[in-house]
Amino acid sequence: MGVKALTLLVVAAGAIGAAVYWPARVEDRFPGWIQNTASIRALLPGAAANLPAKTTAAALPAQGRAPVVDRPPAPVKTEIVQRGPMPLRVDAVGQAQPISTVNIRSRVDAQIDKIFVADGAIVKAGDTLVKLDSRQIEAQMRQTEASIAKDQTVIEQTTRDMGRAAELFGKGAGPQLNLDNAKTAGIAAKAQLAADTAALENLKVQLSWYTLTSPMEGRVGTFTAKAGNIIRTADNAATGVLATIVQTEPIYVAFSVPQVSLAPLREAVDQGGGEVVATPQGGKKSSTGKIAVLDNAIDPTTGTITIRAVFNNADETLWPGQLCNVRVTLRTDPDLVSVPRTATQAGQIGSYVYVVEDNVARLRKVKVGRFQDGRDVIIDGLKGGETVVSDGALLLADGSRVVVQNDKGQDQSKKEGI
Repeated sequence: MGVKALTLLVVAAGAIGAAVYWPARVEDRFPGWIQNTASIRALLPGAAANLPAKTTAAALPAQGRAPVVDRPPAPVKTEIVQRGPMPLRVDAVGQAQPISTVNIRSRVDAQIDKIFVADGAIVKAGDTLVKLDSRQIEAQMRQTEASIAKDQTVIEQTTRDMGRAAELFGKGAGPQLNLDNAKTAGIAAKAQLAADTAALENLKVQLSWYTLTSPMEGRVGTFTAKAGNIIRTADNAATGVLATIVQTEPIYVAFSVPQVSLAPLREAVDQGGGEVVATPQGGKKSSTGKIAVLDNAIDPTTGTITIRAVFNNADETLWPGQLCNVRVTLRTDPDLVSVPRTATQAGQIGSYVYVVEDNVARLRKVKVGRFQDGRDVIIDGLKGGETVVSDGALLLADGSRVVVQNDKGQDQSKKEGI
């Protein structure tokens, strides 16, 4: 056997011996050690002498309880086990997203004549944003209007010519050819009037492109070009956008939750529930909304589903692109037992708490259902109304004496009735 192996063997033997002969130290870390190793200590000489309890009537275990540990009382803080209604919530981190976003671009090559709104202003549908130089298109419109006036005079002339030709032909003083030519000229004049009228309507449509208006209500961003600049339709998507308008009310907040929450989420939506509270990170003011959209598929790479909640956002508490802490209330369970998260401990025996009875901490195995709002929901082991240790449990063993210090370090055992 090598030196290293021999050293490890000696260390292991020493640790086992210490755990058997001085079990109180192990009991602090592994509750129940003293009882579980009692049969081993009974076979070893002197092992029972180091038990942390004296063989007095007060120290003997009663009804299966561990003996009271004879050591100075440990200072602890306690809380009463609560029982009552408790909501089921899901917490997540989300991001505010505008329901609608519109990029303002020009459909013609022109110079910016005037910008009517300031950067970042709130606009309504139909508000004028930008006026482009439209003198050229207006001149073309006047030219077309003149052509229409000319067409109308031509129609009047051809109408008169057709009337004379018809009168002469009726008297036998004119040929059929003259009448037919007059009718043809009249039809051609009317066709030309229709063409010029359509050209004018086309120019009017093009003229409307020189006045850029807001298609919706929202907040405009920063204009990328100011008055005097020339904009071109050939510019790419990045340089051709004059400004962007985002809808801020109502607004979406998108977030993802684990797929195990999908069933209660759908149930909450079907029952008209699913209240969502979003608090911008770094802010104190919250907004309340409801689930609006459940994504149509679960992301297979993350096992989560994307949810979108809608908020009225009349006060613009939520800003597009802002990260938010999201809390979804799925339902309210009417009767649950809960303790502070700090009261629940974990060891070899599973989850447990220390229940204070007559200034003695008694270990109680519990089964935890879920954790929420800093509290553990206990589904087995407690009934409600018990007093449990919420701070200082690491100093305790089953049967340890305690002194309760809930109010600025003062002994509250008399007030608590323990």
